Amino acid sequence: MRIGLTIFANDLSIDPATLARAAEERGYASIWFPEHTHIPVSRETPSPTGDNELAEEYRRTLDPFIAMATVTAVSERLHVGTGVALVAQHDPIVLAKTIATLDHVSNGRVTLGVGFGWNKEEMADHGIDYRTRRAVAREKVLAMQALWRDEVASFDGEHVSFSPSWSWPKPVQRPRVRTLVGGAAGPIMFSHIAEYGDGWMPIGGAGIRAALPQLHEAWATAGRDGEPAVLPFGVLPDPGKVEYYAGLGIEEAILRLPPAGEAAVLKVLDSFTPYVAEYNL
Repeated sequence: MRIGLTIFANDLSIDPATLARAAEERGYASIWFPEHTHIPVSRETPSPTGDNELAEEYRRTLDPFIAMATVTAVSERLHVGTGVALVAQHDPIVLAKTIATLDHVSNGRVTLGVGFGWNKEEMADHGIDYRTRRAVAREKVLAMQALWRDEVASFDGEHVSFSPSWSWPKPVQRPRVRTLVGGAAGPIMFSHIAEYGDGWMPIGGAGIRAALPQLHEAWATAGRDGEPAVLPFGVLPDPGKVEYYAGLGIEEAILRLPPAGEAAVLKVLDSFTPYVAEYNL
């Protein structure tokens, strides 16, 4: 089982290049970045953490794709991913180009982690209705996958439409960039994964064992070969928890770093390295 990292990188935290060099030196497999384009001041939507105040890093978040590009530029082995990208809030033609370019220049080290979002005001500023965000994200991912896969791609959906078009570079990964879907277990989540994903990112990593049969059933019903990847995401580790994931056959566990400065992050990074030594195989 590989050990990766995620951090709510922001303009006050450790910079992505420094983190990448430190992570690669210590043998970590990957670094993942979240996304928020902005946070409306109105704060009508409650904090996803249940706190009265939204943590400062939410409004200071780095662009994940630029952070990912920085990591791949200063490393040789580290994979990068979004944890998660708010795909509904993007133009899919532009985002497909961004991700394909990053996969091209990094020699195939990119994973697109897809999320549906929680902040209604943020979505509204992008013209996205909270009630249809899953349907919009689905079509945008399918449209991007067509652009990555086909020499001449087109798409005609309810939310996305474009005429037969050329779009290069194609990603190194074929026929598409690896795509995982993040969120809580359930039939809607698993139907999305089975249709256009390559696996599941359960945020926090709770309840995986109980959910796996339902995920595998959705996967088989969709006629998918093999098995879906499962990457517990944003985990605060302890020896028993990491051993438990390994026993489930989990391919990679993503451990959570604090959104802090260099000294604090490196201290936590070093505290995680025993898991790398034991499990990063």
